[in-house]
Amino acid sequence: MSIKGRIHSIETCGTVDGPGIRVVVFTQGCPLRCQYCHNPDTWKLEDGKEVSVDELMADIKKYKSYMNFSGGGITASGGEPLLQSDFIKELFKRCKEEGIHTALDTSGFVNLNTAKKVLEYTDLVLLDIKSFNSKLYKDLTGVSNEPTIQLAKYLSEANIPIWIRYVLVPNLTDKTEDIRDLARFLSTLKSIEKVELLPFHKMGEYKWEELGYEYKLKDTETPSNKTIENVKKIFSDFKLKIQ
Repeated sequence: MSIKGRIHSIETCGTVDGPGIRVVVFTQGCPLRCQYCHNPDTWKLEDGKEVSVDELMADIKKYKSYMNFSGGGITASGGEPLLQSDFIKELFKRCKEEGIHTALDTSGFVNLNTAKKVLEYTDLVLLDIKSFNSKLYKDLTGVSNEPTIQLAKYLSEANIPIWIRYVLVPNLTDKTEDIRDLARFLSTLKSIEKVELLPFHKMGEYKWEELGYEYKLKDTETPSNKTIENVKKIFSDFKLKIQ
């Protein structure tokens, strides 16, 4: 019997969530409530569409030629895919049997033992670290950053490739001291391939309004080019490849 899970949507030719052309499965449900989230419609686990691993694999295999040609694969995103760890584990296991590269896009807010069973079949982790400052992280997301830090250390020990994702939000995550502390920590990890700097945008604001949520960053602008370059330099100073 094929394991079932709840998904929000599927992007069949994604090019920004891992290498090459990818099928991106956006899972439903997230334990974080990030102030700048552009997919608040993925928060509630009971929403979305129920699908089986068999159904997903039938779709995914249609794009194998594109994946093979481009060095792509599948990415599980969200929401938080590790909230449905058994479902993602089975999906990734089936993908590995088909020779399909697997990437996990996660906030890392999960019990480490829960994550390990998925990581057994994971080729790349896109780890979204909101902030290294624990107080700011809690203010931003409503949860602790400790599980994320633990996961990052484990990925390094297990030598699982990591792409770090860092969202740059003016007056929140742009403080030099916090970024330097994060860069210093990341420089101690051995399997980081690069850091992706993601400038804040408000493209999801309309979703907050439609769902009746208060969008606290209504007056926040996108970061300036100067700010972006300054932050890139901090990561570069710690010998981290920055994109």
